[in-house]
Amino acid sequence: MKTMTYVEALRDGMRFEMNKDPNVYLAGEDVGIFGGCFGQTAGLYQEFGPERVIDTPITETAIIGHAVGAAASGLRPIVEIMFIDFTGVCMDEILNQATKMRYMFGGKAKVPMVIRTPCGAGVGAAAQHSQSLEAFFTHIPGIKVVMPSVAADARGLMIAAIRDDNPVMYIEHKGLLGVEGEVPEGDVVVPLGKADIKKEGSDVTIVAWSAMVGKAMNAAASLEKEGISAEVLDPRTLKPLDIDSILSSVAKTGKLVIVHEANKTGGFGGEIAALVADQGFDYLNAPIKRVTAPDSPVPFSPVLEKAYVPGEEKIIAAVKELFA
Repeated sequence: MKTMTYVEALRDGMRFEMNKDPNVYLAGEDVGIFGGCFGQTAGLYQEFGPERVIDTPITETAIIGHAVGAAASGLRPIVEIMFIDFTGVCMDEILNQATKMRYMFGGKAKVPMVIRTPCGAGVGAAAQHSQSLEAFFTHIPGIKVVMPSVAADARGLMIAAIRDDNPVMYIEHKGLLGVEGEVPEGDVVVPLGKADIKKEGSDVTIVAWSAMVGKAMNAAASLEKEGISAEVLDPRTLKPLDIDSILSSVAKTGKLVIVHEANKTGGFGGEIAALVADQGFDYLNAPIKRVTAPDSPVPFSPVLEKAYVPGEEKIIAAVKELFA
């Protein structure tokens, strides 16, 4: 095990696969000489050269469009959209090309591409650079959605995403990039579609992903002191979703709180709540609670932004409502 930051871990995952497979390459705005907007690709240009680490023009449409063609031709591109907010510019290429090609060609065409993109508020980047839009992509058939919360998962899920024969949306939270953790070295893969219990508990299940896992862990530690044992479950991938692990946890605890940073209306927490209500209603002995951001653009004001992002206090309050 080696101690790495989240950003070092995801970069190491890319490096590992680029060394292993010459068909893997990286492309995007400022991913080369500059090393990425947040340092995600630092040093890879110098290591692999301009033919495998490609600085593109500022055109999200071309970044995704070229990757679809390259992937269908046998390469394995990793392309970066600098902020998830900018995926709206290239949504046609994602929605109608990358995710549909394998189906429309009867499985004869594969589109093994990874779309890396940062999400999340809390860093003062304002309304157009701070959104959590994962629910957009979970709604599209044909694409997988990955949201790691810790460094070890960032590396292992990156390797799994690159090896997958389908488009994968790999969403990295800006607020996690500098967070350190122990990371296995070598060919260690975190499988897509397998959740992880970050903390065992017996009284309530808290399902959280990305940066909210850390908030949920802090809330669980506080609740423990008050005699409430919270289990924290991190899906790690939203699509495919490990609903069996969620149901198993809820069967044990009887209570469920879902935490995500995205806006409440249409957020993926609603999908999890619906699945549990449909498949595990008899396990529940209290209503399902959601802790989310409000239905508002992300504020630039530091005070308002802090209030916008769900924190430990809101998670604790939601849990306690289930015991009232």
